[in-house]
Order: sequence, then C-alpha cells, then structure tokens
Amino acid sequence: MTDRLGHKQTAAMFTLMVLGREVPNKELEETVGFTLTGKDRTHLNELGYVASEPTGPRRSFVHQLSDRGWAWCEDELAVGSPPPPRGHSTLAAALYVLLGGLHEYLVREDKRLFEVFGPAGLRPAGPVQERESEDTSVGNLEDRIRIAYKELVKEPRGWVGLVDLRPKLGAPAAEVDAVLKELSRDGKVHLVPEDNRKVLTAADHEAAIRIGGEDNHLLSIEAL
Repeated sequence: MTDRLGHKQTAAMFTLMVLGREVPNKELEETVGFTLTGKDRTHLNELGYVASEPTGPRRSFVHQLSDRGWAWCEDELAVGSPPPPRGHSTLAAALYVLLGGLHEYLVREDKRLFEVFGPAGLRPAGPVQERESEDTSVGNLEDRIRIAYKELVKEPRGWVGLVDLRPKLGAPAAEVDAVLKELSRDGKVHLVPEDNRKVLTAADHEAAIRIGGEDNHLLSIEAL
C-alpha cells in the first residue's frame, strides 16, 4: 500500500497528475482553489514526489510530478478509500470508487498513467509506437538519451532539437525532464533556447524543457 498523504497533499498530487506538466501555483489556485506552499510543499519535495522550482512570477513556485510521484499516484488509485481523517464526505468516498475503476482499467489494458494524462504530443500513439517503446526500454534513460543524441547529431558536440530526441526515448515527458534537468545540473549536457524564435513550431514548444523560467529547445552532449 502507498504511504497515505493528507487530503490537501493528495488533492495536489492528483491535480498535478491530471495536468501532466509543470504547474504554477497561480494555475493551481485557479484550478482547484489552493496553492502548494509551506509544509505541504516541502513534505512532497522531501518525499521526492514533486519537484518545485521558484521560476514563476515574483519567484513563485512551479510544480511537477517526479517519477516517484507518478508511481505514488498509480498506487493510490488502488487503495479503495480516502486517506484519514475520513470525515463525512460521500463525494470523497465515491471519488475513490472511480479511481479504483481507473486502476482496474490501467491493469486490464496494460497502460501507465502517463499514457492517459501525459502531454498529448508525447503519449504513445498506437501499436507501432508501443513496440518502439518496448525496444528502447533496455538500459536506463540516461543511456537512451545518449544513444538517441548520437543518432541525431551531425557533428561533435552539435545541437539536437528536443522535438527530435523525445520520440526516440519511449519515456514519459516527466521522466525525461527529470533526467535532463539532473544531467544539466551536473554539467553532463547543455540545454539552450532556440535563438530564432520564428522557426519554432507548436511541436518545438511542446517538446521544450523549462529551466530557470526559460524554455530550452536544443541539447548538446560534450562526451559520448
């Protein structure tokens, strides 16, 4: 069974799950009527369920589920009842019946949550893409990033578009973003925006990774 969280933290987790991307506190408040701040935020950060960065307006926090956060949500679907205190909300109890049905569907269809709630342009599109995902599942995601980069790059330490890289990885956007951010912090990869904004397509914008309040579209790796 998953570790149970408080009601507000659980609500925040499920909201980030459904939105499937980075979510500013302002958008959280507009969507569900609260922000993720204080002890609720730090607890989820310490558990490794949510990554929060002060990259919003006036350094407000922007939140996104981590890999562990997606895993927690999948486990929470199956528990069957709301976290304590139970209270008297019939709606909360009914919601967990609905979540249990979603869990049964995912198990029956052999699907993952990110395939339902991840960014539309990065969800598996059908049997062909599912087979490609299976073929690329060997090895960790960092290795697959390096292999895909090597296939795409035209010169040593050249730049590769994330829009071209992501489809080769067979992994949800949240997982790819987490690994790329870690590699960037460690200086193993370089991520930059496209200087010529006029050439960017909708797919480029969707594939970009946001770091420090800036969308980055290109990747370079020093050493393969």
